Amino acid sequence: MSAEFPVARPRRLRRTAPLRRMVAGTRLHPGDLILPVFVKEGIAEPNPVGSMPGVVQHTLDSVRKAAHDAAEAGVGGLILFGIPAVKDGRGSGADDPEGIVQRALGDVLAEVGDALVVMTDTCLDEFTDHGHCGILTPDGEVDNDATLERYASAAVSQARAGSQMIAPSGMMDGQVAAIRDALDSAGFAQVPIMGYSVKYASGFYGPFREAAECAPQFGDRSSYQQDPAGPIGEALREVRLDLAEGADAVMVKPALAYLDILRQIRDAVDVPVAAYQVSGEYAMVEAAAANGWIDRERVIMETLTAIRRAGADLILTYWATEVARRLPV
Repeated sequence: MSAEFPVARPRRLRRTAPLRRMVAGTRLHPGDLILPVFVKEGIAEPNPVGSMPGVVQHTLDSVRKAAHDAAEAGVGGLILFGIPAVKDGRGSGADDPEGIVQRALGDVLAEVGDALVVMTDTCLDEFTDHGHCGILTPDGEVDNDATLERYASAAVSQARAGSQMIAPSGMMDGQVAAIRDALDSAGFAQVPIMGYSVKYASGFYGPFREAAECAPQFGDRSSYQQDPAGPIGEALREVRLDLAEGADAVMVKPALAYLDILRQIRDAVDVPVAAYQVSGEYAMVEAAAANGWIDRERVIMETLTAIRRAGADLILTYWATEVARRLPV
């Protein structure tokens, strides 16, 4: 048993910054961070995203600089989201060898080499004219199994272009298995998959849909993304299915509103667990800081520390490069 007051004084270990640093139980490292970036086909200059101050839709030139800056800061990875000039019902741009993601991969890899992990989001919503994450049936529902074929093709195309990790985000049943089989059959058995295993139908995605130009043109994604009030144990079931299908890492998205889920997953699995600090989380902090309501840098660090403390090994965050520059290596 420990002593009690006045012998026990927990404040002793909080008295100075060096003491607090020495006994810190949660630490962030630049290599824990992954930077999401948007690259858009057909623009001559970076295009600011109005709802995400400081975030832009990149050109093929500016995305190279963003990758260079991230690598120089020690960021662990970068994930590419592409916005094509032309969209159609089947998301043809997703597996186009000359598509925007495939070209951006070549440029980014030429810029940074193996200084960080260059990965790709594997989904269709940025590429379809209807904004949903898959192929539609005649009555407007997302056809799970037909969509798997498109995901598999896109993943192989991305791997051929140099993607060092495939990250399927569409929440289709069986997506990891379909992609793993396709990658292995095409000679890419060495390319890992980070499953968006726990992805909720969240209101926090609004700014992302502006940035990626992927808002659904009708309905929403509640029939394939998870219900925030869904069955107890559903998240862990989704993770176990992805691991059985060959996922090498798993993700929880969004992060802050689902820290309880993140801890549940971390305690249950023995693979890396990522959490995505999504666009709405970013936008709220930036908006409040712009109004002088919060201390921006302090809140950024507090949110990231909370996500790490809840169990995330990896954190996808739009502040990755900025924060990495401030962290000790």
